[in-house]
Amino acid sequence: MNHKKQAEEILEAIGGKENLSAATHCVTRLRLALHDEGIVDQEKLNQIEAVKGSFSTNGQFQIVVGQGTVDKVYKEFVALAGIGEATKEEVKEASSEKMNPLQRAIKTLADIFIPILPAIVTAGLLLGINNLLTAPDIFFDNQSLIDVYPQWSDIANMIIIIANTAFVFLPGLIGWSAVKKFGGSPILGIVIGLVLVHPDLLNAWSYGEAVSEGSVPTWNLFGMTVEKIGYQGQVLPVLAAAYLLTKIELFLRKRIPDSIQLLFVGPIALLVTGFLTFIIIGPITFAIGNWITDGLVAVFDTFSWLGGLIYGGLYGVLVITGMHHTFLAVDIQLVGSTGTTFLWPMLALSNIAQGSAAFAIWLASKDEKLKGLGVSSGVSAWLGITEPALFGVNLRFKYPFIIAVSSSAIAGLYISAQGVLANSIGVGGVPGIFSIVSDYWVDFTVGMIIVIVLPLVGTYLYAKRKKDV
Repeated sequence: MNHKKQAEEILEAIGGKENLSAATHCVTRLRLALHDEGIVDQEKLNQIEAVKGSFSTNGQFQIVVGQGTVDKVYKEFVALAGIGEATKEEVKEASSEKMNPLQRAIKTLADIFIPILPAIVTAGLLLGINNLLTAPDIFFDNQSLIDVYPQWSDIANMIIIIANTAFVFLPGLIGWSAVKKFGGSPILGIVIGLVLVHPDLLNAWSYGEAVSEGSVPTWNLFGMTVEKIGYQGQVLPVLAAAYLLTKIELFLRKRIPDSIQLLFVGPIALLVTGFLTFIIIGPITFAIGNWITDGLVAVFDTFSWLGGLIYGGLYGVLVITGMHHTFLAVDIQLVGSTGTTFLWPMLALSNIAQGSAAFAIWLASKDEKLKGLGVSSGVSAWLGITEPALFGVNLRFKYPFIIAVSSSAIAGLYISAQGVLANSIGVGGVPGIFSIVSDYWVDFTVGMIIVIVLPLVGTYLYAKRKKDV
């Protein structure tokens, strides 16, 4: 492949170097900040040999090129465009200039939670392994694996400790990522997050029982009573604390000489933030977080099938707009507060549905390039990354996307009516079954069959009838 020629054709298809603000790349995609995405010649772009698909998300225009090729095309691309190589952060900043306030808020949440996602997903997979060892009726009637083989019990105990760590110290992870995003010192973000789960505080999971017993510990601050509680599994308190901490830190750094900043900036920022969090921010955001959790639980308890139908069907649409990132925070809040989430299983099924629709295009198409894109993007979606399938295949022909979201709506209705729960966020595709509470594996498998068979068969038959692939 002539990489320079491919780069020339891509540059021409996106509207030339005059339309390019900044460019970077990841493992498989060119990630571009364009001045006007409306002038991109999508048809010409799709005909380029190196291009396997393209889509726009969070203000970035991303072109799927493929692992091993993308870095070579990128080097030729930036040379032809006459721009320097940019980092992902620089492209994100250039992209954010075109966003409205809602999009910027969603992008902020995404930038905070996506970096900690590997830890959360890993925890979910490890909890799945623990399920295999400790849940009854999987391998033996009314007994778990460690009941029959007790020599495995300590291994299971060690796994659960490793798996739970990400959730026990979740505020520390969020604090690090949030302060980094807001422009402060990430190490202070870790500290303020860990302050909120200090072992001397009443554990948040024991708060309800302590309230009923009247045994909530308190501080007496100059006659003011402040509850001495932690914020384990909570999202909002540490987000608000991280924002305040960053603002105080940046304010102080502008006014305190460099030579003595180490002595004053960190201590003052942490003390002020800590006091305000325990006195004001924590109680207010803790209550809001619990209202959100209790409200969602109540809605799904009362109208579970309807909630599943709506969320299962809409999740693919949310991915197009980027608003699905807001539900990542909700999932984490649910897991932190209740130990399980009923939203994430529907996310996993939605991803599988999009992958199945892409596989159908692979099977139905006679175009070799489209067949390659269909199978590669289908595999990607089944492993939790749906953008290549969504933007490279399904939205391109429209009906695969419609059939996929309709199928995931049906599957969402079914698993919600059955009360399917996940222990944690896991891999949002076929491997996601390992993050499902073992009691619901059969029901989740039925949901998986729905989102594999219906989009695959429906899209294939419609494609053959329409003859457009």
